[in-house]
Amino acid sequence: GISHVLTLVLQELSLLCKRDVNGVGMLYDLLRSRWLQALLKIYECLQHYLGKRPVPVTLQARALTHEVVELLREAPQSGEIKELRRLLRAPHLKAALLSAHDTVAQKDFEPTLPPLPDNIPENEEAMRIVCLVKNNQPLGATIKRHEITGDITVARVIHGGLADRSGLLYAGDKLVEVNGVPVEGLEPEQVINIL
Repeated sequence: GISHVLTLVLQELSLLCKRDVNGVGMLYDLLRSRWLQALLKIYECLQHYLGKRPVPVTLQARALTHEVVELLREAPQSGEIKELRRLLRAPHLKAALLSAHDTVAQKDFEPTLPPLPDNIPENEEAMRIVCLVKNNQPLGATIKRHEITGDITVARVIHGGLADRSGLLYAGDKLVEVNGVPVEGLEPEQVINIL
């Protein structure tokens, strides 16, 4: 992965360092730094996780638990089996935990974007579809009406806010639609209410 590529780059840079090429020593030190190595390891771990998203083993944990309780009824009754049956039949496990598991396991929480129209002209400006999930936190950006065009644009992206952390919105971006609602002709205050 990336760590292997970085190792190869460091080997090449060490050769250039010996020849004292301008700036190579600084680059070599930067690439050898512990914080960059740690950051790359985190990146590789995240890429590995994204490659194999965890999926529920079963969508019906509640029904499976009922089957296990029935099988345990027929098994020789030891203290452990009695305790396991009691735990599996407890209302807080059956109703709350397993029911919540089954509800979550059957839903797809990935955002879905609308399909792009087929009839986009070649000379049309590039458009990005941005999906930000706010979860009751502010967007971290201000909007304004462009003085000349009248378009609603992002005036400022607040450092550390949701928009800044996502890296998807920039000052000067034109808003065309928010949550499926076209913003052309709306006042900035109306757009803020949609956001």
